[in-house]
Amino acid sequence: QLRESGGGSVQAGGSLRLNCTGSADIFAIYCLGWFRQAPGQEREGLATMDSGGFANVADFLKGLFTISRDNDKNTLYLQMNTLKPEAAVLYFCAARAPYDCSVWSYSLGGNYSWGQGTQVTVSS
Repeated sequence: QLRESGGGSVQAGGSLRLNCTGSADIFAIYCLGWFRQAPGQEREGLATMDSGGFANVADFLKGLFTISRDNDKNTLYLQMNTLKPEAAVLYFCAARAPYDCSVWSYSLGGNYSWGQGTQVTVSS
């Protein structure tokens, strides 16, 4: 199981850091990543990191979002800067098979494990 935290409400232009904790075996083996889903919208892959630390970030988020991990703490992070207005979007972390670590795949279903999400609201 994975568990997200760190969501909240901020003003546009602000920053948030999301956290995702899980078991050591998931962090040792699986690809980890983040996706988000706005009400009534399809999920959107954001960023991934494999067990070796190689990161992928969606093109439209490069320079804005950064993914990182602390294996000693079994924690995955998503640093989000210069946030744009959005209402009650749920951000999820998920684990996928090691060979399936593209950002695009996180827009799909079929995750091995995922959390309940953490909500982010960015006001204008």
